[in-house]
Amino acid sequence: MEKTIRTEAVDGFFDALMQLKDKEEFYQFFEDVCTTNEVVSIAQRLEVAKMLYEDKTYIEIAKKTGASTATISRVNRSLNYGNGSYDILFDRLGIKRDKEK
Repeated sequence: MEKTIRTEAVDGFFDALMQLKDKEEFYQFFEDVCTTNEVVSIAQRLEVAKMLYEDKTYIEIAKKTGASTATISRVNRSLNYGNGSYDILFDRLGIKRDKEK
C-alpha cells in the first residue's frame, strides 16, 4: 500500500501553517516543532531545486549547498516529474528557469 501525506492530521498541520503571519512566527513555530537538522534539510532541498532551476550542475550545487548527489538527484526528479509545486513557488518568487526542459 502506497503511503500518502493526504491525511486529516496533515490537513490540520497545513491549516495551522496558514495561520502564521510572518517569517518570525514561522521561525518560532518550526523551532518548536522540528529539529534544527529537519528545517535545514528542507531549506537545503529548496536551495537545491532553485539551483537546478537555474541550470547549475550537480557539482556546483553540491559544493554550494553541501547536499549529496543522491539528494540532488531526488530533488531533480521531483522538479521534473513531481506535482509542479516548485514551478508554482518559483513563479511566485519571481525565479525564472534558465532553460526549459
